[in-house]
Amino acid sequence: MSKAMLQLETLSCPSCLQKIEHAVKGQNGVDADSVKVLFNSSKVKLNFDSEITSIETIEKAIEKLGYSVIHSKVKKA
Repeated sequence: MSKAMLQLETLSCPSCLQKIEHAVKGQNGVDADSVKVLFNSSKVKLNFDSEITSIETIEKAIEKLGYSVIHSKVKKA
């Protein structure tokens, strides 16, 4: 498992948080229980299996909703 932290553009509403959380949890290889969207800091924390999905795929799922990913960090667990 890899741990990821994605910095997003400023989130403006709680429904944004729910949309992002739902999209990320729906990705193959993402540990749904690990997904946390931090509204105040506009960050997403999650664990994912890098053999099943990539950070780029997760970023695209968020960007498809219309939110910009400013940068992301991935650590191998």
